Amino acid sequence: MQTEKIVNHIVDWLKDYATKAGVNGFVIGISGGIDSAVTSTLCAKTGLDILCIEMPIHQAASHVTRAQEHIAQLKKRFPNVKDIRVDLTPVFEEFKTEISLEGKQATVDMALANTRARLRMTTLYYHAGLLGLLVAGTGNKVEDFGVGFYTKYGDGGVDLSPIADLLKSEVYALGEFLKVPTSIMEAAPSDGLFGDARSDEDQIGASYPELEWAMKMKDDGKIASDFEGRQRKVFEIFTRYNNSNKHKMIAIPVCEIPKNLK
Repeated sequence: MQTEKIVNHIVDWLKDYATKAGVNGFVIGISGGIDSAVTSTLCAKTGLDILCIEMPIHQAASHVTRAQEHIAQLKKRFPNVKDIRVDLTPVFEEFKTEISLEGKQATVDMALANTRARLRMTTLYYHAGLLGLLVAGTGNKVEDFGVGFYTKYGDGGVDLSPIADLLKSEVYALGEFLKVPTSIMEAAPSDGLFGDARSDEDQIGASYPELEWAMKMKDDGKIASDFEGRQRKVFEIFTRYNNSNKHKMIAIPVCEIPKNLK
């Protein structure tokens, strides 16, 4: 992979998009993970206005520490970077007092996790509108087009996606080139939506290298019966997520009315 050329290509693409859209720059949510770290660094390299927003909601301490370390490093390297911290924990807790929390605990927990992501999306768009910025997405190719591992209208609600054509392994390669803090490079990927340190692998049941392999196999036309053991299990996990999350990865269905009925 021609890492430096890819970095330059994305930075040029971001600058061109912002210029054509007539905006001042980008706003990015900083989670303490590799995807937001790489995306924010790429945006910072444009020289445009960059607002990094930390939005904790009962966040694991390790996530907060990494996010703050990255923001501090980014501000030191790029004078165009500003940051704010918006503590959404009180908003989240107040929201919970106005809704029903009845039902299966796992279902309630997942609904609340997705609510966290949507509160953050709302916060990003508020500041984007206030400052004339675009919301830069942080999803990678495996998450956005493989397993659909993101919240619809949460972290999936963005204006543009700089790294969505890069596999997770490729994002790490960019992270190393861009000098992303070691603590982030070495941390287990996590969506941080449950207020604990559970990793993406804990939730999905497969690692990103395994999911990348399964994604390639599916693109090559393979099916589960072509594999055995762990490979078959991983392929089945990938296929299950890919199928169940199709509604996130395709355009919103529109009921088209026949012309003879209008």
